[in-house]
Parts: sequence; structure tokens; C-alpha cells
Amino acid sequence: MESVETSRAGAIAGKMLLLIVAVLMCIGVVVVYSSGAGWAETKFSNREYFLYRHLVFTVAGIGVVLGVARIDYHLFRKISRLFLMAAIGILLLLLMLKVVGVIHGAARWIGFGPVKFQASDLAKYALIFHLARLLEEKQSYIKEWTSSFLPMLLLLLTVVVLVALEPNFSTASLIGIIGLTLMFIGGVSLRHLGVTLLSMLPIAAAYAMSAPYRMARLTAFFTSDEKKLSYQVVQALIGLGNGGLRGLGMGESKQRELYLPLSYNDFVFVVIGEEYGFIGAVVVLLLFTALLVCGIIIAKNAPDAFGRYVAAGISVAITLFAFINIAVACHLIPTTGVALPFISYGGTALLANSLGIGILVSISSHRKRMMKRGAREPENIMEERER
Repeated sequence: MESVETSRAGAIAGKMLLLIVAVLMCIGVVVVYSSGAGWAETKFSNREYFLYRHLVFTVAGIGVVLGVARIDYHLFRKISRLFLMAAIGILLLLLMLKVVGVIHGAARWIGFGPVKFQASDLAKYALIFHLARLLEEKQSYIKEWTSSFLPMLLLLLTVVVLVALEPNFSTASLIGIIGLTLMFIGGVSLRHLGVTLLSMLPIAAAYAMSAPYRMARLTAFFTSDEKKLSYQVVQALIGLGNGGLRGLGMGESKQRELYLPLSYNDFVFVVIGEEYGFIGAVVVLLLFTALLVCGIIIAKNAPDAFGRYVAAGISVAITLFAFINIAVACHLIPTTGVALPFISYGGTALLANSLGIGILVSISSHRKRMMKRGAREPENIMEERER
């Protein structure tokens, strides 16, 4: 009886999750066109440039969600080590190409021609899959330092350091938070976590202040002089202020017209606030909060520990990036280059997050799928696979 109720709760959360993501994707298509038309006309002499590309990635994202949802999520447990090794290898390759001068500037993208993806998106999910597997395997000695906590910490630091060296400090910091949160959920020693945090914070602070552009962002955030605020922050606050309670209306944003840089990407939430007002901004916040709640329900009702940790990691990752993006737009934290999931323009992030949603749906429907196939539901799926 309990397993039937558990299966039902997870399945309902999975269906709600699909609805939430569909709404977010629709919002993304509308807002990307509204916010990017002026920039697209200036750069490419085509107001629909960003719209068409975003539509293609959105349709592809829907295909990824529906396709992955039909796959047994345990496949990602089997390939987690290989997946993580490939992600680390790509990050190392990018840094090597930067050292030899093939890549100039930030070494974040890999690919050929128009087909490129951001390596950190791949690394983030690869890390979640493998940490979930390790947390499941080490549960009997999860509190130990040498055999449990330290190997997971070294893997996490490897990915974080490589992403930070691209350089991409904001994404590296968020990946670190996701990894430590997942380890906390997995039951590692709080003392070990505390020591790690106390050790990493000074290092992270020193690295954040080591580059002039990062120092400028921190200075702009903490200053009380409006004249010293960064241009992006000023334009973002003007846009949010213009929106008022109900907004200026669809397509009526003023800041999008070449005033607000990256209005279709990092600062897309400003356009939402300006065109749809405080009400529209709150709706978006509630949608991401509902996504997190659905993810928690799916994690709580997952068939096994691996599913539970993967669901928790994906839910935390997507909503953390969303709330950080929104906080930046509202000048609650220093400016970072973090996109708003499913809404901001950008293909690889949308596809990577669609992969995550597909896995969440797969976890939510696993018991139902097994029962439809006439399979006996084991008390412990891990023990069943080992036999």
C-alpha cells in the first residue's frame, strides 16, 4: 500500500514538473523575442534571429525531456564514472588550448562552427550523477573522512577548480555549493563539511578579488554611491522600476532597446519585470519554487538512494541557478554570468537542464513503469541488481 501511494505521489509530482517546465519554456520563447529583437536587428539585421534559434533549442529541449523520461535512470549510474571523466577531460582540453593560444579569452565553449556547448553544463550534471552513485555506495561508512568524504571532496574540487580557471568563478562557486549540498543530503559528517567550508571561503574570497573585473563587480555591489554602480546594474534597476505592479505590457520594454546588455540572457528577468510588472516577476519566482517542491517530492519518493540523490541534486542545481540569476537582476548579490533556466537565450544550458528534467520524470515514474511491465518491485533495487 505504501509503495502504491509513494508511486502515485512521485508520478503526480512528475506530471506537475512537466507542466511547470512547459510554462517556463513558453515564457522563455516570448521574452527572448521581446528582449532580443533590437539586439538581433543591430547585430544580424534580423529581428527574429534570437527567436528562431531559441525556438529550435526549445523544441529540441522538449524532445530531450520526453526522450530521457522514458529511459531507466539507472543508466546514468552505470555511465557516471565515464561521464565525469569525459567532462573533466574536456575541461582540461579547453585549458590546454587556452595555454597554447588556440583559445583567446575565457575557455568555456567547445565545438565546431555553430555547434558548441558550454563545458561546465556537462561537468555539473556529470558530477551530480557520480556523487549520487558514491553517496549510495558509501552509506555504510558515510561519516568516515579517508574512505568516504575525502574522495568525493577531491572530485568536487577538481571540477570546481577547472571551471574557475576558465575563468568562470560564478559557475564554479555554484557547482561547489551544489556538490556540498548533495553531500549534506547524503549524510556526510557535518564536522567535515564545516571544516571544508571554513577552509574554502578564504581561498574563494582571495580568488574573487584577484581579477580586476571581479573586484569591480564587488566594489559596485557594496558601494552606496549610485554614480559608482555598474552600467548593467543601473539599467536593470531602471527596468524593474519601470514595470511597477502590472508592467508596461508585452513587447513594451524600454530597457531592452540597446540599453540593457544581455537583456535576452543574463538579465532577461529584468525584461519580465518591466513588461509584466511585480506580478509577472512573482509568478516566475513561484514557478521555480514549485519546480523545487516537485523535485523534493520526487526525491523523497524515489525507488532507491541513487534516484533520491540524483533528484535532489538536479532540483537544487536548476533552482539555485534560477534564484541566483533573479537575485543579480534585483541587485541583491554582485553581478554574475548566470542564465535563467528555460527562459534565457542559450542552447546548451536549456538542453542540459532538459536532460535533468527528463531524469526527474524518469525517477518519478519508475515504479509505475516497472509495474506496467509486470516486473516484481524489489524491496531494495540495488540488491536486486547485484543479484
